[in-house]
Amino acid sequence: QVQLVESGGGLVQPGGSLRLSCAASGSIFSINTLGWYRQAPGKQRELVARITSGGRTSSANSVKGRFSIFRDNAKNTVYLQMNSLKPEDTAVYYCSLEQDTYFYWGQGTQVTVSS
Repeated sequence: QVQLVESGGGLVQPGGSLRLSCAASGSIFSINTLGWYRQAPGKQRELVARITSGGRTSSANSVKGRFSIFRDNAKNTVYLQMNSLKPEDTAVYYCSLEQDTYFYWGQGTQVTVSS
């Protein structure tokens, strides 16, 4: 079994910053990809950023230059540093883990960007 526990969401003003964390526990393989997705009301879930166990990253064009993803392999934890937040970044953010043929989701954490 795998468990993903997110933290760090909340309410922030436009232009502000937040850092999300996601700790993975259970049967974690050494080769995996951790990521963040988000889902705004009435919209489909979309990829925000992913990072492999080797450190390779990819991210959505809408967050390039503002968000960065990094991980601590010793802690099986992935982080999403979000800067210059915009109202359109408001969504539920979900942590993800891909390993072998399996895909896991966290429970989600709300991020609201509003003045």
